[in-house]
Amino acid sequence: MQQYIDKAVEQFRTLITEQLARQNRMEAGEQAKDFANLPHLTIGICGGDGIGPIITHAGEDVLRFLLADEVAAGRVEFREIDGLTIERRTEVGKAIPDDTLAALKECDVILKGPTTTPHGGNLESANVAMRRELDLYANVRPTCVPELGIDWVFYRENSEGEYVLGSRGVEIPDKLAMDFKVTTDAGTRRIARAAFEYAKNNGKDNVAIVTKANIMKKTDGNFSRICHEVAADYPDITAEDWYIDIMTANLVNEARRSQFQVFVLPNLYGDIITDEAAQIQGGVGTAGSANIGDRYAMFEAIHGSAPRMIEMGRGDYANPASVLKACAMLLRHIGKAAEAEKLEKALAICNEKMNMTGRPGGNTCAEFAQAIMTEVEAM
Repeated sequence: MQQYIDKAVEQFRTLITEQLARQNRMEAGEQAKDFANLPHLTIGICGGDGIGPIITHAGEDVLRFLLADEVAAGRVEFREIDGLTIERRTEVGKAIPDDTLAALKECDVILKGPTTTPHGGNLESANVAMRRELDLYANVRPTCVPELGIDWVFYRENSEGEYVLGSRGVEIPDKLAMDFKVTTDAGTRRIARAAFEYAKNNGKDNVAIVTKANIMKKTDGNFSRICHEVAADYPDITAEDWYIDIMTANLVNEARRSQFQVFVLPNLYGDIITDEAAQIQGGVGTAGSANIGDRYAMFEAIHGSAPRMIEMGRGDYANPASVLKACAMLLRHIGKAAEAEKLEKALAICNEKMNMTGRPGGNTCAEFAQAIMTEVEAM
């Protein structure tokens, strides 16, 4: 038994040393890239697993259509990136193969399909690894249902919390297992700053800070404290503390939910509650997601790879609406607001008129993408 304890103590020492080094790197900071004014922008297309390549191909088609003039002028380049499949990741025993990671780092923004993460074992989530390797610290997920008075934007901390060390916990066989949660000062300040900047720049006057600080006093307690310190720089914006459990209830409380505007919250809570928000909007298949850093940005659907659809031969009927919403977010991030607005308008029309059942008899993914381009062309 003592050998397991000694090993765990040494492992914990290593983890603390690594995380302190990460905190110091964040404190030092780096020059943020101006994505909207790059003379040459490279968009990486990374299909992933299951239905990922199908819906991502649809997203690429629509992006190429909307950015045709930029591509023709040599200002935008699309680059296909292979190697993020579960087969390849399992083969090399890495969440992201080295050559794939190198290719990703040659891009400015990435459109990524969903990837499969095995239950158990030691293979880390490709998403978690990509967020860490590219320092994509802000996961931004909007939810909008005007008829219900819902216009929410979630700023989920994306690079620490329970996920940063999620595959590096300790275990004493047949006795106990422990995973770790990490909250750094620099990591919290930058996600808080991103949320309050968004609120200020978009006419919002309320930011909900969502934690479980009454129980997780060190990690969530510091997250809340730091968010309030950042909030002091934004006197016109009200910062309110909420616990994650009651907030999940408030999102379905018709009498309260329309009061919320912008949310900032740690990694795990953000992962869970944004799926709830997406379900209110119409399901996880309707939601897109941005993963933003100072040097890179990655855009994706929030749903999984749907392996059963592939197994049943229904992959071509996957609904690309979620990844197309992510494409609209990508377009805004690179300064193409007019193109994003056209895509969003076309999405609203096609979501109503297309019959996306996910089964034969409904429209296919390719038909949906073509309908989007037809609507945009008619504008």
